[in-house]
Amino acid sequence: MRTIDDLDVAGRQVLVRADLNVPLEDGRITDDGRIRAALPTIMRLRSRGARVVVCAHLGRPKGAVKPEFSLEPVAARLGELLGTRVVFADDVVGGSARTAVGELGDGDVALLENLRFEAGETSKDDAERGKFADELAALADAYVGDGFGAVHRKHASVFDVPARLPHAAGELIDAEVSVLRRLTADVARPYAVVLGGSKVSDKLGVIDNLLGKADRILIGGGMVFTFLKAQGHEVGRSLLEEDQLGTVRDYLRRAEESGVEFVLPVDVVAATAFAADAEHDVVAADAIPADRLGLDIGPESGKLFASRLAGAGTVFWNGPMGVFEMEPYAHGTRAVAQGLLDSGAFTVVGGGDSAAAVRRLGFDENAFSHISTGGGASLEYLEGKTLPGLQALED
Repeated sequence: MRTIDDLDVAGRQVLVRADLNVPLEDGRITDDGRIRAALPTIMRLRSRGARVVVCAHLGRPKGAVKPEFSLEPVAARLGELLGTRVVFADDVVGGSARTAVGELGDGDVALLENLRFEAGETSKDDAERGKFADELAALADAYVGDGFGAVHRKHASVFDVPARLPHAAGELIDAEVSVLRRLTADVARPYAVVLGGSKVSDKLGVIDNLLGKADRILIGGGMVFTFLKAQGHEVGRSLLEEDQLGTVRDYLRRAEESGVEFVLPVDVVAATAFAADAEHDVVAADAIPADRLGLDIGPESGKLFASRLAGAGTVFWNGPMGVFEMEPYAHGTRAVAQGLLDSGAFTVVGGGDSAAAVRRLGFDENAFSHISTGGGASLEYLEGKTLPGLQALED
């Protein structure tokens, strides 16, 4: 892939596809990690005299203008972090966008409104998507793809615009791909993978692929209860995907046959309700009361997981171990994060929830080898899939 250094950007409008899909509460950004991750590319382009036009999505407004998904708060925070004014266009390819872009000077920055306010951005119809890509490309002289969290989507700003402009990969995408290559080729062993989050179905492809590549796979989060049920254990009112039980049993069988170590929790924190103030206790993983639901792995499981990470050469972690946003159920995620740091391994934290947990629980982000901005994109890369956004940048 070409890099920014391969583009002539001085005095030219450069469209940067960033990933600024940050969490908001009442219009307030609760985690600006993805904005910070976009800074190196934007600052490099500014230093070379580019007129930077940033585009990004936020949430899933599904082609309609919805004020709660406006990128205006992101423009303000981006300006604070850059130390300069960021012009905000209140549309994507309309009059406001054209005016904002036209008035930029060398080194200036503008942010367009949410790409997904336009139906053409996510359309599965090539013609509709192409028409929107034409309008977006008309705003710029060159394109830089830097929204790694969206490269697994065949969207106009990710896949179609690069075909219409001189293009290159931004610093974030270059870094992400370099790290993911270390997880798929010449991996330092033992290779341990920690998977959490709510659903087994979100991780099916990556588990299937890793059964032939990882040395051990540790399972936590809401998805673990489907594994426990597949082993014949009571899981109470815990999250359960009944339709995946057969698949999970097959994974456990294949892991045993291939020598891949599957590590499941030995205890869980079981509560009477999905609430921080609910009555909760630590129970054995094979003895969850029928009237309770598991909301975190237990303390013995935290120790077990840490012990299975110790001495690893490479660790990839995607998905929290419990409902870390509630303090009573944050201990398992905290234990795994600390386990990564203590392992001495090359550590990669993948996925927005895991990255947010690292920051929320007070860990130093720089202590991990890499914190990925794209959970879904990382997983699909590890599945061996072709990612449209990367394919477009390589052409």
